[in-house]
This record gives sequence, C-alpha cells and structure tokens, in this order.
Amino acid sequence: MVKLSENQVTPEHIFKQRRQLIMGLGAGSAMAFMPKISLAEQTEDNRKALTFNAQADNQLVLTPEDKVIGYNNFYEFGTDKGAPAQYAKNFKTDPWKLEIGGEVENQVVLDLDDLRNKFPLEERIYRFRCVEAWSMVIPWIGFELNKLLALVKPTSKGKYVVFHTLHDPEQMPGQKNYFFGGGIDYPYVEGLTIDEAMNSLTLMSVGLYGKTLAPQNGAPIRLVVPWKYGFKNIKSIVKITLQEERPLTTWHKLAPHEYGFYANVNPEVDHPRWSQASERVIGAGGLLSIKRQPTLMFNGYAEQVAHLYANLDLRKNY
Repeated sequence: MVKLSENQVTPEHIFKQRRQLIMGLGAGSAMAFMPKISLAEQTEDNRKALTFNAQADNQLVLTPEDKVIGYNNFYEFGTDKGAPAQYAKNFKTDPWKLEIGGEVENQVVLDLDDLRNKFPLEERIYRFRCVEAWSMVIPWIGFELNKLLALVKPTSKGKYVVFHTLHDPEQMPGQKNYFFGGGIDYPYVEGLTIDEAMNSLTLMSVGLYGKTLAPQNGAPIRLVVPWKYGFKNIKSIVKITLQEERPLTTWHKLAPHEYGFYANVNPEVDHPRWSQASERVIGAGGLLSIKRQPTLMFNGYAEQVAHLYANLDLRKNY
C-alpha cells in the first residue's frame, strides 16, 4: 500500500496547528486530546430506512458503505477523518428546521416531514471527489435543489444561493475548540450561483445506501454537487439564503489561494501543495487503496455542466 503523509491529506494550516499543539502539550496530553480513528461500524447504527425511486443500472462500482460512513471531513466534529464517526454519534437531528429566505417571493421554514412530503425521494449514484485527491462512489438519496427553489420563487436579484450549517457548539465540539475544529470561523457557509443551484444534478440529500444520513455524513440534510470538490457539499444545513452578491464562503475566506469559490473538479488546476491530475479511489481494498485513476474534468459530469462556465476562465476562477 502507498501511504500518504499527514500533511498530504490535511490542509497545511491545520497540520501545523496540530503539530504546535502536540509540542506544547507533550506527548501524553496531546494523545488524550487528539481524536482516535474510529470507523463507523464500531458505533451503533440508528439510521432509518427510506422509501425512494431507485436509480437505473449504473456502471460505477460503489464504495463500500463502511468507508463512506467511517472516513469523513466534517470539522465540526474534528479534523481527523475518523473523528466525525466518533464524535457525531449522539448528534440530535430531530426536530430540525430549514429556513429559506432572502431574495425570494415566498420565505418558508420547513421541517423534515415537510421536505419528505413535498419532494419524492430518488437515488442518485454520484462520484464524490475530495480536494485531497481521494474519491468515492456513493448512492445518495434526495431531491433536486431546483424543486426546493421553485417553491420559494427566487427574484431577479437572487443570483447566489448561500447555505449555512447548524451552529451548536454544545453538540459540535469542533465549533467550541479552535484547534479541534481546524481554526474555522463557524458556522460553515457555502454558496452556488443560481444556475449551478438550478442544475438537475444538484441534490439535497437526506440519505445514502437506502437509509437516512449518518450524522458524520451531514444528517439530516446536506448538499451534493457532484462536479465540485467535497468542501462545497455542505452538511447539516439549517438555512438557505438567496442574495445578489457573491458570498464569502468558509474555505475561500480561510485560504483563498487554495480553495476557490467555484471549486470545480479540474485536473488542469493543481492545489498549491499537490497535483489534482489523478485521484486515489477508496474501495474495498483498504481505506486508502493503491488504486489511482486520472481525474475527469468536472468529475465526469462535463456534458451536463460545462455550459455553465462557457465564458469563465477556469484557471483564474478555480
């Protein structure tokens, strides 16, 4: 197996913070502070079965479920890939409200039952590509975001769609502790152009593998935009706002030279610290298998989304 060093799979500023913390605390204290890698199969699975329209035959080979629910980026529950499965297992997602407002004709507040009743669920098997050069294939369950936006009727000023993650430091230890949460200014904020949001591939997901989302995967509702890097796929959403100005999103604010607003999967634009030309596929052979494959433009969804960027320089607007 080819191993990646920690500073290859963790953003550099977080890698340095954690090294400084270890030196400051001493080995014993630091080990007690740092989360342990813990795959989700070691925790109780309380997810519920969902009723949905299954996707037709798909040529993509699914990533094993235990890898998808056990290897995550969700800094609200810690920066290690195993920390979310460990620290989010008691995360309360019911009751849950989703507020939608801003430049819309109909501002609404919906609960989970509202969402399930208004929008029939379907399965979408999508490639999922992380900026850290690893990928998965996941059977998401949800509904198209454009159906939700049709309900609120965006005005002509609603040019951007902004998403906000729940802010609850009592439940989310990463929001309470600066180092544990990666030095992020919470709550987590992401955004899309209205055209990206209205694309039929853009999904509001409430489940995967036939069941509701696990907390570490963004329960109870999250965004899935399959042609963009993983950090755009914001989790545990409580508010959606439409606005005229482009939002300052979380990772673009934190490290604009590394994480652009558009974040389209593009093998021709490298991350400053590693190439994006190929990806490591997480599959049945191990958490980080040796298998690599070339990165596809727009993660393989160019036919459906390339037209959105016809007049945009994707090297400058990365």
